[in-house]
Amino acid sequence: MRQLLLDKLDELGLKMMRRALERQLEAGTHADLSFEDRLLDLVECERVDRDDRRFKERIRKAGLSQTARLEELQSATARGLDRTTLEFLGRDTWVKERRNVIVTGATGVGKTFISCALAHRACAHGFRARFFRLPRLLGGLAIARADGTHAARLAQLARLDVLVLDDWGLAPLEPSAKRDLLEILDDRYQKRSTIIAAQLPVENWHDWIADPPLADAILDRIVHNAYPLHITGESQRKTRGITQQPLLSDTQ
Repeated sequence: MRQLLLDKLDELGLKMMRRALERQLEAGTHADLSFEDRLLDLVECERVDRDDRRFKERIRKAGLSQTARLEELQSATARGLDRTTLEFLGRDTWVKERRNVIVTGATGVGKTFISCALAHRACAHGFRARFFRLPRLLGGLAIARADGTHAARLAQLARLDVLVLDDWGLAPLEPSAKRDLLEILDDRYQKRSTIIAAQLPVENWHDWIADPPLADAILDRIVHNAYPLHITGESQRKTRGITQQPLLSDTQ
């Protein structure tokens, strides 16, 4: 009867529940527990395993450029970051409220690290995230426009709970790229959250877009609904090269 039960759990794809049952039978430590307590232990083992597999799949699909976690962030106040704000962003409230995050600072201070860490935490909370370098994303949309998959690509981006746009403002925008950027942000406005990592200060974004009507529309869908994080200090690449002791682990 025990083997039949184990085989049935395998057939149903409940492999972790089977392993937990085998541990119960081998250890004999659950003999004094009620049927309900033993069953709850089996179900909880299966749930934890499934949650872990779903989380790992969300991380895989997110395509984060760095393996970053908020717990790894060191000396945040020394980089001009408010610890209370970071702790708040570590929770899921801002994603549920469809708010944005703007991470700014000079090159190498850790913008990509923090952006990836926030996306990683969002995945841990059960949200779908995706990381893109903005120039590469817009280039891909230009190709998609030519091969007929443009609308489908925009729809995929609109469904993401958290979209990370790195290297914002790094390169000039073609007219079609400006329109694509507006489409992306308009689809997400008050529906999904966006994280923007930019070396260019927010006050210079209007000039970077170089199209007043489109610039007004793009900024209106980001800035007024965003938590700002400005990172100060020297490049972590430079610090790493001199001291081999970076303040931010694995930063960009």
